[in-house]
Amino acid sequence: MTKWVFGFGDGNAEGTASMRNLLGGKGANLAEMCNLGLPVPPGFTITTEVCTYFDTHGKTYPEGLRDEVDAALMEIGRITGRRFGDAGNPLLVSVRSGARVSMPGMMDTVLNLGLNDETVPALAEAAGDPRFAYDSYRRFIQMYSDVVMGLDHHAFEEILEDYKNETGHELDTDLSADDWRIVIASYKALVEEELGTPFPQDPHEQLWGAISAVFHSWESARAITYRRLHDIPNDWGTAVNVQAMVFGNMGQDSATGVAFTRNPSTGEKALYGEFLINAQGEDVVAGIRTPQDITEAARVAAGSDALSLERAMPAAFAEFVEICDRLEAHYRDMQDLEFTIERGKLWMLQTRSGKRTAKAALKIAAEMADEGLITTEEAVMRVDPSALDQLLHPMIDPAATRDIVATGLPASPGAASGEIVFSSDEAEEAKAAGRKVILVRVETSPEDIHGMHAAEGILTTRGGMTSHAAVVARGMGKPCVSGAGTLRIDYRSGTLTVAGRKLAKGDRITIDGTTGQVLVGEVAMLQPEMSGEFSRLMEWADAHRRMAVRTNAETPADARAARGFGAEGIGLCRTEHMFFEGERIVAVREMILSESEQGRRAALDKLLPMQRGDFTELFEIMQGLPVTIRLLDPPLHEFLPHSEEEIAEVAAVMGVDSEVLRQRALDLNEFNPMLGHRGCRLLVTYPEIAEMQARAIFEGAVAAGKTTGAPVTPEIMVPLVGVKAELDLVRARIDAMAKAVSQETGVAIDYQVGTMIELPRACLRAGEIAEAAEFFSFGTNDLTQTTFGISRDDAASFLGTYQRLGLVERDPFVSLDQDGVGELVRIGAERGRAARPGLKLGICGEHGGDPASIGFCESVGLDYVSCSPFRVPIARLAAAQAALRAKAGA
Repeated sequence: MTKWVFGFGDGNAEGTASMRNLLGGKGANLAEMCNLGLPVPPGFTITTEVCTYFDTHGKTYPEGLRDEVDAALMEIGRITGRRFGDAGNPLLVSVRSGARVSMPGMMDTVLNLGLNDETVPALAEAAGDPRFAYDSYRRFIQMYSDVVMGLDHHAFEEILEDYKNETGHELDTDLSADDWRIVIASYKALVEEELGTPFPQDPHEQLWGAISAVFHSWESARAITYRRLHDIPNDWGTAVNVQAMVFGNMGQDSATGVAFTRNPSTGEKALYGEFLINAQGEDVVAGIRTPQDITEAARVAAGSDALSLERAMPAAFAEFVEICDRLEAHYRDMQDLEFTIERGKLWMLQTRSGKRTAKAALKIAAEMADEGLITTEEAVMRVDPSALDQLLHPMIDPAATRDIVATGLPASPGAASGEIVFSSDEAEEAKAAGRKVILVRVETSPEDIHGMHAAEGILTTRGGMTSHAAVVARGMGKPCVSGAGTLRIDYRSGTLTVAGRKLAKGDRITIDGTTGQVLVGEVAMLQPEMSGEFSRLMEWADAHRRMAVRTNAETPADARAARGFGAEGIGLCRTEHMFFEGERIVAVREMILSESEQGRRAALDKLLPMQRGDFTELFEIMQGLPVTIRLLDPPLHEFLPHSEEEIAEVAAVMGVDSEVLRQRALDLNEFNPMLGHRGCRLLVTYPEIAEMQARAIFEGAVAAGKTTGAPVTPEIMVPLVGVKAELDLVRARIDAMAKAVSQETGVAIDYQVGTMIELPRACLRAGEIAEAAEFFSFGTNDLTQTTFGISRDDAASFLGTYQRLGLVERDPFVSLDQDGVGELVRIGAERGRAARPGLKLGICGEHGGDPASIGFCESVGLDYVSCSPFRVPIARLAAAQAALRAKAGA
């Protein structure tokens, strides 16, 4: 018989940390803390399997679940000495979600559940504080009405603000029990007026309403968006955690807070967090009140006058520090904790591995390896390769003039510039239009997830370092400044006012998430320097990596940048990118316009010294590392002008008749150039192109070899081969040029000829093609296009819909389609190596910098991946992780 509910409390638990798939991360860790003997309020977890059942059985529950829940409630009552629904001695509970991976703020929570008109007086009597009891009741009505009944919480905030204005109260804590009774009556009237039904008084009805709301929230728009952005499968589901309430709002000896065992922004080994006295947990992250620092050192550094937890409640603080140390040592990772202090008694509500910036991840992983908590292999596995992107983007130039208009909290490091937008929808629209924006909000909420993703950075006027904006921005790797309280936002007029200055929607600003500064205008940026931890982690990664990592580069600047990031050669040099400037484009156009081979060769002779110089410089930069050069690939029409104005301008420069140029452009126009006269087809039709490029490559190799003293072995790649005979024909021209240059220079030239595999037929006939090729480079951009029959330039118009409907899990142009395109790669690799055992295999599409795709490349046994220069560190780390996973699974 399936068990649906797992209890915990009183030092015992039915679950463990290893059961996160069934109990969710929160439930598994609550059970683990309980087993460790830590102070955890008793409760129970409804498993993720119930969520799956709920979603697949018409939003109904499995048989036996209600009985298990009732039994678990009785057990909580036994431990606490209370009874759920009892008017005289009520048990109150919280209801929280808990997926197997953390999804901060994405799903719903209900606190103080079990309060009603009968139980609230009992709570007041038991606590000896009617104000606290009625404050808790109004919080419950507001939260439950919002989360479960769908009534927007802003409507309740308006009632409260109006009442405070009428009575002259400034803070919520100023209101008495009688004040709260009046507010509660207004809240209940609002519910009945808006929804046509009274606020539910039956605690069991309340409980099942909250449980259903949590399961429903798994399918909320914000949760779906979050899962899509973080590649979390939809079928994982969420667990529900029901736990006895403990109260941080019982007076000045009570508090609630959030903390990290190390700094999640910098990685510094120091307790980092915030708390509030006389508050509930939602107050800390909602940004409504300004939180206080946990440690005295943090308070001093922040220049705050508010008491730290260390000073305000020293006994509870000392116990909390000891628990933090135990949990970090137990989980061997930085922990993100939630806690409540109820009348001096510390309670632990959550622990989980904390989200952190890439900078912090590197430092924490390296230092934990140094401390002996983890191995270097584990340190390599701890850092998300994609997160390294945060370290590879610009920061504000220290020499730049800073027009600082406000300073908030440095919530997520890095800097970004963009136009001001005040809504997430505007941010998404601007992103789609190709504009960079900064999302400016009073505070963000989970509904802003799409706008935060679209924006370059986030700026809020409320909230602390653990607010929604801060946590989500850090997870996304986006700069964020929170709590910039001097800013005044007027959503209606679309303006931002600060220090007598007014900025409007569309004005450009820069935010510095490292210092918390807000600057007017766009500010000059610099490339960041890699930290010592970065270099050490990369060394550890390289020690475990099997595949080489090359770069896609055809300019000296890109090649040098890639070498600086550790590239081990060039895996793709796209020679056509060298043809579009100055004299080069004129010579190319002369070749295209020529009606004879002699004329084409005359034009190519002009290009030869330019190409030779290009290749010589690349070979010198790479100093003997492999360089794969792809011969001309795109159709010729791409080099010709198209508009009448451009045709007239080019004709004048070239001294030809406009009509001749126009007619040639029409002759070369194709209905589908992606599948037309391009790649090896061009080289077959115009072999003189292949000859010129091959000569330039070989002459460049000879020159660079003499300069550097390092032997150069160029790899010449023939694109778009689908038939072995094509490669044979082009290869014959290349071999002839190698022989000619060798005779002319007296230098023996070592080289390889291979092909880019980008057609399904090439994968299927790889055995034949390998007879003429010494290497394959899978061009997965085009292989994806030709396999799916879709253009990556047009696919965005419908792939988003496909992902939302679950027809495809990921954009196949971003992450390799392992079932279809991947199967072709596997076939090509296996058949190619069967025919030529020493066949070198690589990948050079955009997928070469995607961690998931790199993992697939490891499984196929490719020799290298090639990616853009700034993704080289990502590929190095991802390749190491793939190798370690393969080793662990062997």
